Amino acid sequence: MDGNWVDNDTTTQLDKASPRHTRQDVENLFALPFGDLLFRAQNIHRENFAANQVQASRLSSIKTGGCPEDCGYCNQSAKFDTGLKASKLMDTQQVLSEARTAKAEGASRFCMGAAWREPKERDMAQLCDMIKGVKDMGLETCMTLGMLSDDQASTLADAGLDYYNHNIDTSPDYYPKVITTRTFQDRIDTLDRVRQSGMKVCCGGIVGMGEEAQDRIGFLLALANMAPPPESVPINALMPTKGTPLGQSKTIGGIEFVRLIAIARILMPTSFVRLSAGRENMSDETQALCFLAGANSIFIGDRLLTTDNPGQDKDSALFEQLGIDLI
Repeated sequence: MDGNWVDNDTTTQLDKASPRHTRQDVENLFALPFGDLLFRAQNIHRENFAANQVQASRLSSIKTGGCPEDCGYCNQSAKFDTGLKASKLMDTQQVLSEARTAKAEGASRFCMGAAWREPKERDMAQLCDMIKGVKDMGLETCMTLGMLSDDQASTLADAGLDYYNHNIDTSPDYYPKVITTRTFQDRIDTLDRVRQSGMKVCCGGIVGMGEEAQDRIGFLLALANMAPPPESVPINALMPTKGTPLGQSKTIGGIEFVRLIAIARILMPTSFVRLSAGRENMSDETQALCFLAGANSIFIGDRLLTTDNPGQDKDSALFEQLGIDLI
């Protein structure tokens, strides 16, 4: 399926007139010696971005747990016993307070995530108030709320939402082994609605979920052949959680993860490639190689929704060593 997915007429996210990447293109990149791959990725990065700047986002869980989906990696699913307590949608003023803290700590984008299959109509007005309040602080805004209807996408865009995050998670082939409650095409349909509304797309996925090399190739190929590619591409290393089906997954090696970052940069030269979940378990050296490979966005703060993340002190020390400025 991966090899043919880019030519499937049912996937309206693809533009037949755009430059195409073939599966062979991506396989050739995976076959490059590590040093050659990083050299190529860093040169492409410097052609499109400032060499030593990394965009800083902050991610807040505005509605935690109780999700009816069965994403095998997620401790917020109501289908798994992970000990996580579900909560209601956060009060708007509390969200805005967190956004102010995020800005004070150096974030330029504030991302809000809700553990829903899709937002309810009764919550749309409050979500729009959150967007407007955060934008009034001078921050970029991003939300991830699950699947969207045409009207919901338009409503969020009209409120001023800059980015909408909706990850494809993995390759089209491996996807049914991770999630059964919605299809890969459901994801693409929501991304289409986001594009048509005028919002920017934030879309990536997770590695280390038991997938094989061919699935990582298919994952990056699917992202790169979107038309246009996502403006923001979060690459997550799975944080295994006890009680989830993927809680015993083997951690992906640092070199392999850096290789994925480099290939993402080469395939999507003008996208922000975000080093996302999993940084807490990475050495400073692995993170440094990721930035050398073209990663130029991170989440700051000590929490990512419900998982740990390096705090401000650790990040400040690392970036001072590397001579990197957060923007």
